[in-house]
Order: sequence, then structure tokens, then C-alpha cells
Amino acid sequence: MKYFLIGLLFICQQSLAQRLKKADRKLIDDLKKNISYLASDKLEGRRAGTEGEKLASDYISTQFKAIGLLPKGDSGTYLQEFDINDGKQINPATTFVVNGTTLTVDKDYFPLPYSQNTNGIEGSIAISLSEKGVPWFKDLDNILEQNQNNPHFDIDEYLRNEGKQAAQKGAKALVIYNSSETADNISFDKKDKSPVSPIPIIYLRKSAKEKYFKDESGTYDLKLVVDLGESKREGHNVVGFIDNHSNSTVILGAHYDHLGYGEDGNSMLRTGEKLIHNGADDNASGTAALIELAGMLTKSKAKSNNYLFIAFSGEELGLFGSKFFTDHPTVDLKSVNYMINMDMVGRLNDSSKVLTIGGYGTSPIWSTALYYKKDLPFKIKIDSSGTGPSDHTSFYRKDIPVLFFFTGLHQDYHKPTDDADKINYTGELAVVKYIYDLIEVLDPQGKLSFLKTREQSTGSSTRFSVTMGIMPDYTFSGTGVRVDGVSDGRPAQKAGLQTGDIVIQLGDYPVNSLENYMQALGKFKKGDSTKVKVKRGTEEKVFNITF
Repeated sequence: MKYFLIGLLFICQQSLAQRLKKADRKLIDDLKKNISYLASDKLEGRRAGTEGEKLASDYISTQFKAIGLLPKGDSGTYLQEFDINDGKQINPATTFVVNGTTLTVDKDYFPLPYSQNTNGIEGSIAISLSEKGVPWFKDLDNILEQNQNNPHFDIDEYLRNEGKQAAQKGAKALVIYNSSETADNISFDKKDKSPVSPIPIIYLRKSAKEKYFKDESGTYDLKLVVDLGESKREGHNVVGFIDNHSNSTVILGAHYDHLGYGEDGNSMLRTGEKLIHNGADDNASGTAALIELAGMLTKSKAKSNNYLFIAFSGEELGLFGSKFFTDHPTVDLKSVNYMINMDMVGRLNDSSKVLTIGGYGTSPIWSTALYYKKDLPFKIKIDSSGTGPSDHTSFYRKDIPVLFFFTGLHQDYHKPTDDADKINYTGELAVVKYIYDLIEVLDPQGKLSFLKTREQSTGSSTRFSVTMGIMPDYTFSGTGVRVDGVSDGRPAQKAGLQTGDIVIQLGDYPVNSLENYMQALGKFKKGDSTKVKVKRGTEEKVFNITF
């Protein structure tokens, strides 16, 4: 029986292959080739700003060139470079010298991320004394013991306050250490956006304290330099163009970056293992579809629009690449007719056969155009919103009609198991052909009308009982949460918040980053009223808000 079923499966596959036209078989072969390369271990997960991303961008550029696309990136190339702020870093100039011995960063000590920089503090100190004009030493043993059962104790808040108080009393720096056996969990959090302390704050590891400052009554010659700076890496969009000498341009996009080894904390793998996340469906599938559509549209008779093809990077970090492009476009955005985004189009379910299309409400034409053919090989599930967790959101925010193609989540999402052998290539073929035919149907329609739609979150899957109704700017590297969009009829709009405002406090809770903004939201329930403080330009404004 087993061999009969295997044989039947083989016959069915052969029959399917025979029913496919020669051009379709070639398209499937091309999809397999492109996805297999982009999702190979060689590219180490295509994390934005890494060597793996460079290999991927070089590959996509080569494909664009072979197809005959014109380069439409920076300086006559296919690449458009943008900065990715990776938080803070300890620069090499940071130095801690004790009695002529230079301590090793991280192994012996590290500055806290909200530490003040200093060009140099020198002098002889007695660690048991707290004298003006010199660094102070503080043991955390007592405070940790007092709060070991206090769930509300925040060690970083305590240290920031200690730094302020020490500075007010004349300390030039604060060196903290923990002589107890109680874990303090203090680390250098490069994503910390807390206000900078008025003085340097150094964490001295227990082993270094016992080795270099063993005599509590002794005097030590110190030299301290703290140099913290921004850690940046470069991401790259890949941009190609078909110039049909039209006044309007259609943009097709797909992000090609993925998670690398999960270094940015966005992996669904919870074991702590360092494994390559190949991202075959997310989103080598969309990138491969983009390449195929570029080749098909160079030969198409649909010439009423130009076509711009963008492989975005930085999507997994918060739409970095698409936001950068819409802020620094290489074509006039006013000439853009509509934008099509393909993200995870490689896992069409053979049983349910559902293709989700977002952006349905962004133009009145979608209600008829999407159903140009009655006998489609899949069922269409529509989502009206022009926003969501992918790059079409950036174009919707520029009042451009969008469509978002997506074959659905699966158990391999954001895991190392999202590999090329799990792609439904025949299903992706159907999606690619559908999009191509749709573009041809739209070709004579002229410039499409744009409609605003409801907002959809692009952020964390964490569930809150309330929302302000803002779209955070994930690329913002300053203190607070910059508002990238305000939803109609939601609490933020009713309170008076505007795009560009920077939220710095919600109720009693300071907002330094997106993370503690979400933590602050979790403190409120529907019907609660509070105040929200924002920076608007150089001013600080306070608004009353009701959830």
C-alpha cells in the first residue's frame, strides 16, 4: 500500500508537470534558483547591514542588470544606501587605568549606556571616602539585599538617581560594584535611550574589584576616559527601472533582508541557540517574485506606466529601507500610480488555497480589478487597511494606493526552519502570474484614486487593552517615540497629537524608547484618562488623553 501511494504521488506530480506550459516550468525553475541562493547558509540569514546582505544585494543587482533594468539607486548604481542605528557602543578610546594597569573593557568593567562621556579624569582616591572632585565608589550589596523581594525595584532607575545625587555632591564619576552573591543583572544595553547621566557611571566586575581594589582602606591612582558613541551599520535597497517614457510609474517591492542569527531579538526560536534563519518564505519568496515580474514586464505590452522595482532591506528592523526610500525617492513620488508589495508569497496552502491581499481600501478600483478573472487558482481574502507589518505601509503614508500580497503565516515563521525546500513553487507561480495579469489589466486605467483606510499595527504582537492610535517611527534613534502617523478618530488624534511629535512621557511613566512606551501602555485600561507629554520642535507640550 505504501508503495502504491508513493507511486500515485509520483504520477500526480508528473501529470502536474506535464500540464504546466514550458514558460511556467522555466518560471518555477527560476524561482527555485533564486530562492535557493538567497535562502542558502552562505548568506547567513541576510541580516541588514551584514556581509550576507551584501551578497544578496549583489545577486539581486546582477539579476536586474541581466534583465535589462536601468539602475535607479545612488550615483548611477542599483544600490541605495541608508544608515541603520544599532544603538550605542563603547568606543576604543574608553580607558580605565588603576596604578598603571589598564583594565579590559567588559572583562573587568564597562560604562553604563547612559554614562556621561569624559576626556579624562585623573587623581589619587581612597575608595572608602566620598570627596569632591574625584570618582566615588559604591557597593550595591545593601540595596540589592533590601530589594531582593521587591518586584517594583528598577536597578537602572536607582543607578541613574545615584549618579545625579553623586554629581550634585561633587563626584566626578561613580564606580559601582556588587560584593554580594545577589545577581544584579546589570549589562551594557546598547538599545538604552535613557537621558545621559551628569557624570560617568562605571560598572566594576566583582573579580576586578577583588583583584585591583582589594584594600578597602588603600589609595589608588586612577585615570578614566569614557567614550560612548552610536553604533551604525549600512543597509542597502536595490532599485531597478523600466523607462517606458510615461508620466506615471508603478512600484513593485519586496524586502530581501531577514534575521541573520536572530541577533536583533526578532526570532521566534526560544532555545537561545545561534542558528541561521534563512528566510526562504520571508522573504526570499517575494524577492524571487520581484525578479521574475521584472523580467516579464520588460517584455510586456503594458507600456502606459514606467516600472520601478525595489528590493528593500531593513524591513525586519521596522521598515527602514522603504521608509528611507519614500523620504529619499529616486523618482518623483507624485508620479507614482500605485505600489505592489510581496511579502511571504511562497507558502500557498494546497488545501485552503487562500491568498490574502491587503490595501483593498486604498483605491476604489481594487473592488473590481482584483476580480478580473473568475476561475482563479486560489481564494482571495481581502484586508482593507493600507498599513501593516510590511513595506507597503511606507508608501500608503505618502498617499499612494497599495496592494500587499501574502500567502499566510506558518509554523516556520521567523525560525531557522524557514527553508527553500518548503516553498510551494507551483503556488508561487500562480501568485506571480496573477500579479502580472493584474498589472496588465490596470495598464489602461490611468492614474488611480487614493483612499485613506483604517490603521493596522506594524509593531509587537504584544496585546494591550488600550492603544493611543499612533504609528511609531521605528527608525528614530533619539530619546522617546517619534510619531510617524496618527490614526483618525483614535485617542492620540482626539488629544491633539500630530505626526512628528516625540512622546516623552505617558502618565507617570517616562518614555525613552519604544520598549518602555509599550510597557507604559500596559499600565492603562479602556476608559482611563491621563496626560501625555510630547516634544514638538523645540517645545514641550502636554495633552489630556482618554483611552
